[in-house]
Amino acid sequence: MEALLRDLKAGKATVSEAMEALRDLPYEDLGFAKIDSHRDLRRGHPEVILCLGKTPARIVEIARRMSASHDLVLATRASKAVYDRLKKSLRGKRVTYHEEARIVAVGTPPKPRRGGVLVVTAGTSDIPVAEEAAVTAEHMGCKVTRLYDVGVAGVHRVLDRRDLLRKAKVIIVVAGMEGALPSVVAGLVDVPVIAVPTSVGYGASFDGLAALLGMMNSCAPGVAVVNIDNGFGAGYLAGRIT
Repeated sequence: MEALLRDLKAGKATVSEAMEALRDLPYEDLGFAKIDSHRDLRRGHPEVILCLGKTPARIVEIARRMSASHDLVLATRASKAVYDRLKKSLRGKRVTYHEEARIVAVGTPPKPRRGGVLVVTAGTSDIPVAEEAAVTAEHMGCKVTRLYDVGVAGVHRVLDRRDLLRKAKVIIVVAGMEGALPSVVAGLVDVPVIAVPTSVGYGASFDGLAALLGMMNSCAPGVAVVNIDNGFGAGYLAGRIT
């Protein structure tokens, strides 16, 4: 790093060459975790902490190290207890809990610099996954609009908002049960549709497997499918598209 900075100062390396070298710098090894602290240079956005399977103490330590070098750190699938622990431990940092999305944000979210992400749900039971997608996209600098509870059991509800659908640059459609709504939406618009199957449904929905297979077999072109209940993945992908 020091050699690179010396070369840059001496004019032996260009700014673009320095940026290229920084993309592959080593990670930070905490022993129990290896923080990819330069992911934002390679991918455009920093690493995100998945709280599932981690102890609160380890989540706090990872967030503390990451927030030292990043203006914004996200922790997904976070409980209220994890949020309370982070808020207490990271004094001086802005720590926000998006309860329905189960996301903790450490730092200041960016102002919307890209627009056009529309998040649609089939039912109100799909909203937690939809909020995970929406909050993720918002923290990637996207302006997000929400359109909830417009599933195919009352398809006139989504047809009445075709004006909203056609203003979007990318649409995230979240649905459980048979997962038909993304196909309906994709048949009405000329923009990418990201389908998110949820584990909402009765026995034969197989915890979202029926919706997943239905979405993957969509007859409408332009539908991409993420994993069951993966609102974060959908929000991240929407942020990259816009």
